[in-house]
Amino acid sequence: MNIYTTAPLEDPREARTSYRELEEIGYDGAFSFEAKHDPFLPLVLASENTTSLQLGTAIAIAFARTPMTLANAAYGLQSISGGRFIMGLGSQVRPHIQNRFSMTWSKPAKRMREIVMAMKAIFARWEGQAELDFDGEFYRHNLMIPAFDPGPNPFGPPPIYTAGVGPLMTEVAGEVADGFFGHPFNSRASLLANVMPAIERGLAKSGRKRSDLDMIFATLIVTADTEEDFARVKLAARKQLAFYGSTPAYRLTLDQHGWGELHLELNRMSKQNRWDEMTDLIDDEVLETIAVVGERQEIAGKLRARLDGIADGVSLTHNRAPDPEHWADIVAELKRGK
Repeated sequence: MNIYTTAPLEDPREARTSYRELEEIGYDGAFSFEAKHDPFLPLVLASENTTSLQLGTAIAIAFARTPMTLANAAYGLQSISGGRFIMGLGSQVRPHIQNRFSMTWSKPAKRMREIVMAMKAIFARWEGQAELDFDGEFYRHNLMIPAFDPGPNPFGPPPIYTAGVGPLMTEVAGEVADGFFGHPFNSRASLLANVMPAIERGLAKSGRKRSDLDMIFATLIVTADTEEDFARVKLAARKQLAFYGSTPAYRLTLDQHGWGELHLELNRMSKQNRWDEMTDLIDDEVLETIAVVGERQEIAGKLRARLDGIADGVSLTHNRAPDPEHWADIVAELKRGK
């Protein structure tokens, strides 16, 4: 497996140093994400301050943009990074698309599929492979004059990955994307029962093979070197799982283990803003089923057991141990098992 992580940036200026540190630790790649800041701008700084680290968005919110604006950002970062860029796209949820971004929400899986296809049509035009003539249900692109045509990218078009939780969006990745980002709110059982069949259905639609799709699974890691740090990291993980578990879109994972009632209770409490109390409902069984929990020397083996035969790459999440060497050891052990 290739080993990735997400750079925890509170200040975009930190990208000058944080991505370089991740490269020195030994990660194969590192991602930005769209929360408080634009996900593309930090990667410009990261590109200038790293040499081999693969860089990507995990994720940029597709429905807040158009295929053309996404294509322009992707082409630019592919050039700036020297061919190290992955365009990772996700959908977000209806309230944010409509009320935060003031954009249209409809048929999200079909819309994501069309965004990917439209971007590939735009790339084909810029690469000189075809005229631009994309006419879809949601997007139309049929105008590209020389003044706005960047021409072939010196490093080729960047790959497009999509993220998915539900079966329809996951299926889209199998059908049209170059890669898939799996959500951390999963167990091995839910990956095998829910995610992989949807991927296979998508691949079958387009006549592709499993080897045609790069699959990276974000996985929640709970580890530390001291009891105090371990308790702190476990609490942070429980809070994150309580938040995910309260969201209807993530119920499939809980249902897989007979924990559907837990979702209903978490959802009810979230509407009452009882966030701290929700954390108490995530017991050790739930935590250790969804997250990978253990001492530093156990993590690599437990990750392999979780993702063997499923993943091409893993993105380590919640890795907030105080000592970077902690993660260097884990990354090195994982690479020894490639």
